[in-house]
Amino acid sequence: MHFKNDANKVKMNVAKDWKDYEILDMANGEKLEKWKDIVLIRPDPQIIWKNPCFPQKWKNANAKYHRSSTGGGKWEYQKNVLQSWKIQYKDLSFLIKPMGFKHTGLFPEQAVNWDWMIAKIQKAKRPIKVLNLFAYTGGATVACSYAGASVCHVDSSKGMVAWAKENMKESGLENRPVRYIVDDVIKFVNREIRRGNQYDAIIMDPPSYGRGTNGEVWKFEENLPELVELCCKVLSDNPLFFLINSYTTGISSIVLQNLLQLSIPKQYHGSVSCGELGLPMTGSSIVLPCGIYGRWESLDNKDRV
Repeated sequence: MHFKNDANKVKMNVAKDWKDYEILDMANGEKLEKWKDIVLIRPDPQIIWKNPCFPQKWKNANAKYHRSSTGGGKWEYQKNVLQSWKIQYKDLSFLIKPMGFKHTGLFPEQAVNWDWMIAKIQKAKRPIKVLNLFAYTGGATVACSYAGASVCHVDSSKGMVAWAKENMKESGLENRPVRYIVDDVIKFVNREIRRGNQYDAIIMDPPSYGRGTNGEVWKFEENLPELVELCCKVLSDNPLFFLINSYTTGISSIVLQNLLQLSIPKQYHGSVSCGELGLPMTGSSIVLPCGIYGRWESLDNKDRV
C-alpha cells in the first residue's frame, strides 16, 4: 500500500494563535474562558484537578453553565451577556451564542485544523471541491471557502446550517460557492455516489450519537466505518485530503488513523497521521486536551513510497 504511517508520532497540536479567545484558568471540572470581552465558566470532564492557578479571575465571569443531574443544564448570568457577539481568528469571523447545552457554537481548538486546511488548499493551486459532513456552524466551511475552495456543507440541523450562513457573512464570504444541505449525511453521500459527484477533500466531525433529519440514528462505532467507505466512493481522481475529527470518549486518534489507512483506495498516494487538539492556558504551561483527529493527505511525486 502506498502510505506513510506515522503511528509513533501522535502529537498534541495546540491552537495558540487566538487573539479573541483564551482560557484564563481551569479547576474542579470547569474552565474559565474569555470570548473577546465575555468571560464564561463551562464544565469540562478533562479537568480533574482541584486547585485553580488564578482564583481571583473566577470572580469576573459574565455567565456560568450549570449541569443538571437529570441531563442538560442552564446558564446563570452574573453580568449582562449579549445574545450573540462576534469573535475573530486571523481573517475569519464567527458568531458566538451561549446555547442550551453548554456550547457556544464554536470549538476554538479547531483553529489547528483550519490553518492546516487553508495551507493545503492554497498550496494546491487548483480548484478544490470540499465535502464538509456534520458541518455544524461551519468553522471548516469558512476556512476552506476563505482558502478558495468550493464547499458542500451538510448537517441535519436547519438551525446550525443557518448559523453557518451567518458565519460566512460575518467573514465577508457570503458570495463564495457554498452548497448548504440539511440532510442525514449517510443518505446524502449515497445520493452523491449515484449522481457521480466527486470531491477533492472530505471533512467530517461525527458525533458519538445523533439523529438525522428524519430520525435516523447515528452511532459512532457502528456507522463511522460505513460512512468513511462511502466517502471514498466520492473522492476525485486527485484527492487532496481526508480529515476526521472526533470528541468521542474512549476513542484513540490512532483508531481514526487506522480507519483511514485501511479505507483510502490503494491507488491514491498519501500519508496518514493523527493527533490531539489542545488549548493553552494563559500564564501557564498547562494545555487542555480537547479532541482528536485522523488525517490522510496526498503526497507529491517526490514523496511517494
